Amino acid sequence: MVSRPKFEGKAEFEGKAVVVTGAGGGLGSAIVALMAQRGARVIGCDRSSETLRSPHLASRHVFDLLDKASIATAITAILERDGVPDILINNAGWTRAETLSALNPGSIEQELDLNLTGVVTFADPLVKAMAGRGSGSIVFISSVNAIAHFGNPAYAAAKAGINAYAKAIAVELGRNGLRANVVCPGSIHTAAWDHRLAKDPEILGKLQRLYPLGRFVNASEVAEAVAFLASDRASGITGVVMPVDAGLTAGCLPFIDNILGA
Repeated sequence: MVSRPKFEGKAEFEGKAVVVTGAGGGLGSAIVALMAQRGARVIGCDRSSETLRSPHLASRHVFDLLDKASIATAITAILERDGVPDILINNAGWTRAETLSALNPGSIEQELDLNLTGVVTFADPLVKAMAGRGSGSIVFISSVNAIAHFGNPAYAAAKAGINAYAKAIAVELGRNGLRANVVCPGSIHTAAWDHRLAKDPEILGKLQRLYPLGRFVNASEVAEAVAFLASDRASGITGVVMPVDAGLTAGCLPFIDNILGA
């Protein structure tokens, strides 16, 4: 009989080493703060030291997901300085090519390399080290763009690849004590939206009309889902792709409002 995991509030991640990529961003910062508040030793990774100033970080590593050499150096440093992590949260990502018309060989390569190839290149040796130890939880931050088309086609393709990669870990390494799950956030008002707001200051109001909850999610709500999947409370959950999107992917609200007139 499997013992039931206990939720111990702030001590939930006591003694756990948690690696978070994109730790200095809007969502990354929320994840870092939440995990630290619940007792984790958080190891932050980002592309510059300036973004890793959070007092919640116990260790910091700077590398670029577009630079395989810097990824290799960071992996060695993490394993030597911080040991094999108990939890790996792959959060880093970026996009600017918002429609098919914006794609060109350069933008395709950059967005696939950053959001898929770089993520897998970084995660793979850590995942294998966790499997060698016999335990670990991995959470990938994907996107609703990987579930249905909301633009950003190269980014969406990369994130769909991340969903598949997480399932591969779940299936092939489950007997090695690993769980791997995915969180697919809807729109979050972080700095990633600043370039869109600069073009259209009313865009957030337009966006909210698409969401069944009448709003989009905030970073803390997504961080809570990440923490749950990373924790022993989700000990029986692996290979799951979980939207945290205020109902966006459940159906098309404008169709109900504008076509059916409900």
